[in-house]
Amino acid sequence: MKISTRGRYAVRVMVDLADNNTGECIKVKDIARRQGISEKYLEQIIGILTKAGYLTSVRGAQGGYMLAKDPSEYTVGMILRLTEGSLNPVACMDVTSPQCERCDTCETLEVWQQLADAINGVVDHVTVADLLEKQRARLGNLNFSI
Repeated sequence: MKISTRGRYAVRVMVDLADNNTGECIKVKDIARRQGISEKYLEQIIGILTKAGYLTSVRGAQGGYMLAKDPSEYTVGMILRLTEGSLNPVACMDVTSPQCERCDTCETLEVWQQLADAINGVVDHVTVADLLEKQRARLGNLNFSI
């Protein structure tokens, strides 16, 4: 399983909005510049996040985006499922897929379930706030001496 750029960028955008939260809306061009993402692609990702209620938007000259809730209320799993769809390692585990004719005799199904459990166990227990804390700790530990 690979996470697409859309999923990775969506997580980065959420962390960026949390990190730059001053109570005022943040413009797409500012996020794009900081994250090195094209504005056009970023607008698509932000549209998905806004439609899901993860972000609030304000139109106009002072407009932009901000997190709708506290960063601790968003898990990486929530963001990835929104942007990627299922995180299951094989299609036969998806509820929307037709049931595999071999599921009753499949020796590998248990392995795929364990893998799905491991993936979900990680992404569902890491929040945007956790990532922001790690980012700040990492940046705080950089040596800026000349």
